[in-house]
Amino acid sequence: MTPRICILCVEDEVEVLDAVAKDLAPLEDMFPLFTARSVAEARECVARIEQSRDLLGVALCDHVMPGDSGVELLVELYRNPYTATCRKVLLTGHASLEAMVRAVNYAKLDYYIGKPWTQAELSDVVRRLLAEFIHEQTSDPQRYQAFLDSV
Repeated sequence: MTPRICILCVEDEVEVLDAVAKDLAPLEDMFPLFTARSVAEARECVARIEQSRDLLGVALCDHVMPGDSGVELLVELYRNPYTATCRKVLLTGHASLEAMVRAVNYAKLDYYIGKPWTQAELSDVVRRLLAEFIHEQTSDPQRYQAFLDSV
C-alpha cells in the first residue's frame, strides 16, 4: 500500500487551530490533516503517522505553547530520521530572533508565516511545500499529478 502524505498542525489556541484546519480543509481529501493542541499531542500524532507507515509532508507549528515550544518540536522533527524531510512552517506571532535562528539553523525551517495570515497565503505556502515534498520524497509522483498540475 502506498503511504499517504500527511499534514500536521500544532496550535494551543482552539480558535486558531480551527481556523488553520478550515483553511487547509480543501487539501484533506488527498492529504490527511492531523491537529494537536500541544507538542505532546503532536508527538502522538507523529507516532501514529509513523506507525501507519504514512509520511509527514508538512508540519505547521505555533512557537509559544505551554510546555515545549513549537521550535523545539520542529528541531525534533528534523532530528528524527522518519520526519527529517518534512517541510517545516512556523506559524506564529511571537517568535524571538533567537527562536527564529534556532528554527532555521537546527530545524531547517522552510517557511515563516506571521499571525494573522490570509487563507490564500497559508494555502499557497502549504500547497507549494507539499509539491516540493512530493517531487523529492515520493517514488510515484503520478499519483499526485492532478494536485501538482494545480500548484
